[in-house]
Amino acid sequence: MNIDIKGFGAGLRAQFQDLQGRQPGQWPLAPRLLCAIGVTALVVGLGYYFYWSDQFAAQEAGKRQEEKLREEYKTKMAQAINLEALKAQKAQVDLYVVRLEKQLPNKSEMYALLSDINQSGVGRGLQFELFKPGQEVVRDYYAELPINIKVTGRYHDMGAFAADMANLPRIVTLNNLTLQATKDGGMGMEAVAKTFRYLDQEELAAQRAAIEADKKAKGKKGKSAKTTKAKSGGKK
Repeated sequence: MNIDIKGFGAGLRAQFQDLQGRQPGQWPLAPRLLCAIGVTALVVGLGYYFYWSDQFAAQEAGKRQEEKLREEYKTKMAQAINLEALKAQKAQVDLYVVRLEKQLPNKSEMYALLSDINQSGVGRGLQFELFKPGQEVVRDYYAELPINIKVTGRYHDMGAFAADMANLPRIVTLNNLTLQATKDGGMGMEAVAKTFRYLDQEELAAQRAAIEADKKAKGKKGKSAKTTKAKSGGKK
């Protein structure tokens, strides 16, 4: 079977000739099909740009939200399944926190703790040349008390004294520790012993009030600076 390609092409070109002045409905089949395809592509393109693109974006966002909710559901389901184990774990953590809190003395127990530190050194045969509590430093929920100490004695006794500090029922740390030999063949040690205590309710309330007052003062200062800048900027 032979197909006359040249004749087919010539006939197709002939359908696109002399279209001016004729209604589209009177056009031959090929121009009408081509025009219909162009109009369809234009409608689809405009529809996608002005309408469907937003729909596709919303669909994609919904898909991501669905995946996120599924992950949250799995996490919460796992937590619900392990709820009893989590409660037991929380109870253990609470007990651990209580034990740690007991290692921090309150305000009335600080004097007894200072006496324990002094007696630990004396009990090891050390001579205190300096035992001076410094200025208390208040933190978020506790206070830190530095104590400058200077003792002399034998090396092993100083090691035992440091071990006694670590074994006290309250938290005591030795910081900035320096050792040096003395003229009599002994050792001298200088350090800053730090101990900690919890703030009582009145101190916590006063600290919160001071923080709020500081925030308000900074806010007023910032507003005043903005007002001054605005006034100076408005002048010519």
